[in-house]
Amino acid sequence: MRTAAALVAAGSLLLATPSATARTPASAPASEAHGTAVAAARAASEGIDFGPCSAEQDLPPAVECGTLRVPLDYARPDGEQILLTVSRSRATGEDPATGRAVPRQGSLVNNPGGPGVSGMYFPMLGVVPGWKRLAAAYDLVGYAPRGVGRSAPLSCADPKTFHQGPAPAPRHPSARVKRERAARAAAYARGCAERTGDALRHYTSPNNARDLDVLRAALGETRLTFLGSSYGTYIGALYATLFPSHVRRMVFDSAVNPAPERIWYRNNLAQSAAFEDRWADFRAWVARHHDVYGLGDTAREVRDSYDVVRERLAGEPAGGKVGPAQLHTAMLKAAYYDDHWPQRAHALSAYLKGDPGPLVEQAEEHPEAAAEAENTRAVYLAVECNDAPWPTDFAVWDRDNTRLARRAPFETWDNVWTNLPCAYWPAPRLKPLDVRAGKGELPPTLILAAERDAATPYDGALELHRRLAGSTLVTERDGGSHGLAGGANACVNAHLTAYLLEGRVPGRRASCAPHPAPEPTT
Repeated sequence: MRTAAALVAAGSLLLATPSATARTPASAPASEAHGTAVAAARAASEGIDFGPCSAEQDLPPAVECGTLRVPLDYARPDGEQILLTVSRSRATGEDPATGRAVPRQGSLVNNPGGPGVSGMYFPMLGVVPGWKRLAAAYDLVGYAPRGVGRSAPLSCADPKTFHQGPAPAPRHPSARVKRERAARAAAYARGCAERTGDALRHYTSPNNARDLDVLRAALGETRLTFLGSSYGTYIGALYATLFPSHVRRMVFDSAVNPAPERIWYRNNLAQSAAFEDRWADFRAWVARHHDVYGLGDTAREVRDSYDVVRERLAGEPAGGKVGPAQLHTAMLKAAYYDDHWPQRAHALSAYLKGDPGPLVEQAEEHPEAAAEAENTRAVYLAVECNDAPWPTDFAVWDRDNTRLARRAPFETWDNVWTNLPCAYWPAPRLKPLDVRAGKGELPPTLILAAERDAATPYDGALELHRRLAGSTLVTERDGGSHGLAGGANACVNAHLTAYLLEGRVPGRRASCAPHPAPEPTT
């Protein structure tokens, strides 16, 4: 398996130990455990006053909205409070196939990942055919985690300056570029501190897990049924460790590697290595459809065609809007989800034939989305930078990623620029919690993973499976799309539905054949 090989190679890099200046994990002090219990009891008493969603939330009438009050600092549960937005669609109570009554099983709470992503739209899935059976038995509940959207929103820079227009994206940046990007990262970190103040330290994964327990209580549930995807699996893993007796059913979809030493610097190195393999999968698929796209009949020739596009955009941005950086961002989505492959291949093909329209449509940055994009980045960095020690010397980043980029150039340096503010982060760092559950401590839990997922490489699912006794791992063989629940694989969805509706798991391990590759289209 090439992804596994890439991860082994990434692990062999000479890595300096990240800065050792980390404070005790926020989960450890008894004051914060007590604070969570106080907040949960208060939430159970108050509940959530659901009603119509505001127009700004852009949700259909069937979805109702409310707010949840949680402490900013769980060590001071009666101190400053913040409000999290919550959405819900009620269980229909009717089997979509037979029309028979279905008993309600409570709330199914979702976190779609990030950090920095809102789950407010999750209840809308209840009308999708593949979700109707679950929507019959469960209230579908989404929420915006702390910092996201309208939930005590974070910002580290003026959104008007967030999109800088067409930009380069060198695979092997010069020393001058590195100095410029390091200075930009340090300025962004300072902006986070200046705009947020001391509150910045409280945007962490352990606090996200505590917020989840308060949400459980506010929904009137004694135990939580949870579906976490991507980063949402790490919140779920922390929850299972902190509140094992509060778990009813828990799905980990595309699991983050929770090993403390991997949070978050080493996980990002592994991710960059895995993206190279997934980028190769996309190019191989395009090559198989050379008759449609004309980009080359080998993966190497497709890469050469892509490089031609990059070089031309560096000289003249498409539509004045799309340069190499915007191109890379658009193509990165193809490494996340193979249903993007036909669109991206068509855009490259059309551009080389003289029509930049599809590429501009898929890759341009939209000023009206800048505030949301900046908020997402601010929360992402606040959580990941606070969660764990990071190298504070750019020379460490430079050494590790220069070596990695020699064989994995597609995503390596872009990943560095995304995370580099953590080298200059002004808030205290946590020592990551040692995620684990012994035999009998949790009810059965379900892990879903694709072998070639690049965003959360497969070794993360194996590690989580090892750490949570009694968990079941369902693997999509040779698949690489990120996020499997409710997706294109009927076998995976059957396991998901059986687990959530009946509590049934297929033994300790199960596997599914990959979902069909997308069909080429123009």
